[in-house]
Amino acid sequence: MAGPTDVPVRKPAVAGLFYPDDPAQCRATARAFLDRASPLREREPGAANEASRRRWIGGIVPHAGWICSGAIAAETIAAVARSAAPAQSAVDVVVVFGAVHTPLPLERAVLDSFGAWQLPGDAAHVARELRGRIHQASQLFSTDDRFHLREHAVEVELPLVREALPQAAVLPVEVPLVEDAVEIGKRTAREVIDANLRAVFLASSDLTHYGPAYHFAPAGVGLHGLDWAAGNDRRLLDLVERFDVERVVSEVGENLNACGGGAIAAMMAACREFGANNARVLRHANSYQTLAEVAPQPPDNAVGYAAVVVG
Repeated sequence: MAGPTDVPVRKPAVAGLFYPDDPAQCRATARAFLDRASPLREREPGAANEASRRRWIGGIVPHAGWICSGAIAAETIAAVARSAAPAQSAVDVVVVFGAVHTPLPLERAVLDSFGAWQLPGDAAHVARELRGRIHQASQLFSTDDRFHLREHAVEVELPLVREALPQAAVLPVEVPLVEDAVEIGKRTAREVIDANLRAVFLASSDLTHYGPAYHFAPAGVGLHGLDWAAGNDRRLLDLVERFDVERVVSEVGENLNACGGGAIAAMMAACREFGANNARVLRHANSYQTLAEVAPQPPDNAVGYAAVVVG
């Protein structure tokens, strides 16, 4: 337990709900997800040379319970980690731009004040010096632990990050759906560059939340509606693959096809500061599909998920 002079540690909010809280089971499940993620060159044999040369420095990861989307998140994280190999320890920090689920007004990106995020059996240490630089650099950032204490968007990714890039610190940044999201990503990247750090940038976001449970079913309930939702996801994913960073926020605002549109825009803008100009969708599915073999659901409600790499 942290003493009065210690930097506080953020306790898990969804361990045992979204992912295993037993340390051995958590690590084994994360490793299994990462090991099963196919190398990109195996997916696209004709692009093997290009794929092996490209350095993937970011991507989109979904953030539902691992039973729904853990394997898809691992596709992105494994691809990024493989592209950094064999010098994985050279990745100094993984910046996780997260969707905002806390029902409080927020117009700026929000950082935390924790020294580490506790995980089952270990902790992910926060890049505190970098966080301080970013906070001081711009009024686009604030610090408010209320937006991090119960937030699952960042937390569910951290055991996967720990397993794939064990030497890296993390930097959680909650990003609302605001026009400043692009500038938030750019400012973050500039501070990373000025600090001479090697970073990975992730955007933790699910896609269209469709069905009566989400009060959003413009094409009706059933498989036809889920097909419509997949097309709605595809609108955003096509824009991401075109690397049209400046249109992400307006697209999500108009079509409700992501819960973390601000996080996606910030991630892409940060990667662009490092020279990235390419995004590739590795996998696109929804919860109706991913639960089909383990916990079949009626085709009434579903959430879209995508694994995307950026480099």
